[in-house]
Amino acid sequence: MKTTTENLIGHVTPAGANIFAELGFAPETANALAQDAEREVIQLLSIKRQLMQEIAGWIAENHLKQAEVAARLNISRPRVSDVVNQKTSKFTIDALVTMLSKLGKPVTITVG
Repeated sequence: MKTTTENLIGHVTPAGANIFAELGFAPETANALAQDAEREVIQLLSIKRQLMQEIAGWIAENHLKQAEVAARLNISRPRVSDVVNQKTSKFTIDALVTMLSKLGKPVTITVG
């Protein structure tokens, strides 16, 4: 007996739509949730940029080529380029913290 499964998409959320409204939250709640999510994304991107700037600054201070940094961090040269060019979507915060630690720049977190 042969069975087939159809992969039908029932709904597609348009780009730029409020996902919380699409999920059925009341408009006021959906807007509040969307604003909270946006603030969180902005904060996380800011942290990633700060960490990337520290790495790029260390590279510049030590006059190293990206290939040399890649060998020291045990990553590919294009990954170093992605850090220097602040391609934040390609890295997690913990990956950047690990890189800094390997460079002898341990990260301290202050909550305030």
